[in-house]
Amino acid sequence: MTKTEAAEQVRAARIRSGLTWAEIATRVDKPLVWTTAALLGQHPVPGDTAATVGELLGLDEAVVEALQLQPTRTPDPAAAQDPTVYRFHEALAVYGPALKELIHEEFGDGIMSAINFKVDVARRADPDGDRVVVTFDGKFLDYRW
Repeated sequence: MTKTEAAEQVRAARIRSGLTWAEIATRVDKPLVWTTAALLGQHPVPGDTAATVGELLGLDEAVVEALQLQPTRTPDPAAAQDPTVYRFHEALAVYGPALKELIHEEFGDGIMSAINFKVDVARRADPDGDRVVVTFDGKFLDYRW
């Protein structure tokens, strides 16, 4: 089983279970966005964590094994021309699907506006080296049927 196939089974099992991504993250004692991204195939999940998720969601052993595999992350060749731009592409490739899941879980069916939108860059001191803090602040736009 591939990580992509496992992710689809995780999505379906999460909905069947009635658990939120936040509840799963709490149960496995991991950060919310990391947990969501990992269960969607973007990180290898440690064995004990994969087993716990398997029990929580009623997943079979093939899914639990696939969660533990190292993902293949393919960079966008156009982004590779600049290291800073590449890191944004990499971050969104890894965390974009998780952020989408979390936005839909929190707000419902819709998108974050890039028109009614603010972005900010700040420096935060850290003993291990200063941190870059990028904030995207977009209005939620719900789909109206």
